[in-house]
Amino acid sequence: MAQDEIITAAVLVIGDEILSGRTKDQNISTIAVHLTAIGIALREVRIVGDEEGAIVAAVNVLRERYTYVFTTGGIGPTHDDITADSIGAAFGVAVDIDPRAVAVMAPAYAARGIELTPARLRMARIPSGADLIINSMSAAPGFKLGNVIVMAGVPDIMRSMLVAVTNQLRTGPKVNSVSIVVARAEGEIADLFAAHQRAYPDVAMGSYPSFSEGQYRTELVLRGADADRLEEARVGLARMLAERELS
Repeated sequence: MAQDEIITAAVLVIGDEILSGRTKDQNISTIAVHLTAIGIALREVRIVGDEEGAIVAAVNVLRERYTYVFTTGGIGPTHDDITADSIGAAFGVAVDIDPRAVAVMAPAYAARGIELTPARLRMARIPSGADLIINSMSAAPGFKLGNVIVMAGVPDIMRSMLVAVTNQLRTGPKVNSVSIVVARAEGEIADLFAAHQRAYPDVAMGSYPSFSEGQYRTELVLRGADADRLEEARVGLARMLAERELS
């Protein structure tokens, strides 16, 4: 891999409960922070319901567009957990109970006095050719097929799978971030900030306004892989804000 190669990713959140608002997603930000920390650029997030055609279509588009696709949700024991079958359909491979998954789940369930019922065995159904992702929380594994990483929707379990799969991933330059907070409305610094972005096209810049207790506040965030260049851009921005008495 070239030193400056950008490794990209998308997140596909699967579940009717997310679209209906009954369940609030907690996984997108966790994945975004983790990927940024290890040098993978999250480029897109999609949410689809529990419908095979929608999942297959989204997976096939995203896996062609990005280095990795991370999915969350739909790998539990109930009839509407159709992610494994949908991933199998997207790749054109069979899905069946995987002896490797059973070998992991059986002793863990036995130790907890839980029967490995046919419903629970649905969580051992893995597409042919996939690698398992260890689940240190509840044993039932996720899996990685090609560049698609399939994880649970339960936040604690998802986090354990995300950590477990990390050493299987290619990573790129880690992105550094610095910020400057000004007690100004976004509109007051927009022209200056835009000019600074033009001067540093290799440094990503974004502004994030807020209003609290009668006071406007804007956080100016700069991101880049080159720490020296990023610091140069930060110092230059701070100087321009001070010169115009906007800091």
